Amino acid sequence: MGTDGVLLASNRAFVPGMRLPELNLSHICSLTDDTGIIQHALYTIPNRKEGYCIDDNARALFLTVCACRSREDPIARRLLSIYLSFIHYMQTEDGYFINFLSYSRIGLEVRGSEDSFGRTIMALGYLVNESPSSSLAHVGLRIFEKAFQHIDHLRSLRGIANALIGLCQFFKCSSLGDDDQQRLTCLAGKLVALYKVNREDHWQWFEPILAYDNAMLPLSLLHAYEITGTNEYLQIAMEATYFLESKVWHDGVLRPIGNQGWCRKNGVSAQFDQQGIDAMAMVLLYHQVFRLTREQQYLHKMYKSYQWFVGDNDMGLSLYDPSTGGCSDGLQDGRINLNQGAESTLAYWISHFIVAAAMVE
Repeated sequence: MGTDGVLLASNRAFVPGMRLPELNLSHICSLTDDTGIIQHALYTIPNRKEGYCIDDNARALFLTVCACRSREDPIARRLLSIYLSFIHYMQTEDGYFINFLSYSRIGLEVRGSEDSFGRTIMALGYLVNESPSSSLAHVGLRIFEKAFQHIDHLRSLRGIANALIGLCQFFKCSSLGDDDQQRLTCLAGKLVALYKVNREDHWQWFEPILAYDNAMLPLSLLHAYEITGTNEYLQIAMEATYFLESKVWHDGVLRPIGNQGWCRKNGVSAQFDQQGIDAMAMVLLYHQVFRLTREQQYLHKMYKSYQWFVGDNDMGLSLYDPSTGGCSDGLQDGRINLNQGAESTLAYWISHFIVAAAMVE
């Protein structure tokens, strides 16, 4: 069956009887209008006062690429075009991107953050490599190439990591020339250098804090290893993965680093608020580790990370709402945040499709 039933696949044995909720993109559709996906919600209704951001539209583009890859879905195909059009509209003449757009379609800044730039490059890389149509791929390529020149100048850790993943996806569908190889190794080299500067015996990480989207950092080096075969990328990525695991797994339950203080070197991890994007990043990380190693333990960890959304968490509460297809904005001390915004809902559905795809690989 597909993503909305029992996964009867060769890898199914690692979690007997595993099920995913029925496919329900209703809330994604509710948050999306002709412009793009609205970033926040007031409980379950779109909060138009907060407008749009390219961060969420890039995540939405990635989601719809995953959805179209997994199954023929006319809804996902229609949404993909909206999100791609939004990204095209938000690109400036010099190739950068604006992040925030008001509901009245007024840009709220001259240039967006490096983090939002990196997430957009990541989504475009997946589109170019896995687009459901050549015309959509050509549009994505046009935007990607216009932004390409700025990748070398990134300094933000997460901007670098996300852009590196997008670059690796791009190179999967194009020949890798000497200049391309140099650009990829330069970007990966920035992560390696930061890791070596910050690494200590008790702290195997890229910076002196564990904050948000942590798993994207080792994930990016795993993608770089897949393209280049550079063993140093693999070694650092796996060492960092083991360290991250020591901080976020407690008695077999995923506990993403809370945003009320994060986790600083020589400090303790904040338990709350836990965010869906961190659980999603763990799903993506374990999926890539499994692809490279084929070890079943990483499929199990991937699925356990996904289960954070549906109740296998510190509060035993499901953040995913099957009645709407939305996901609550975070896990707080004793309760969930009842707003079902774009970021959390996209994080859930990306995780859903990645898990479904992994089970049939």
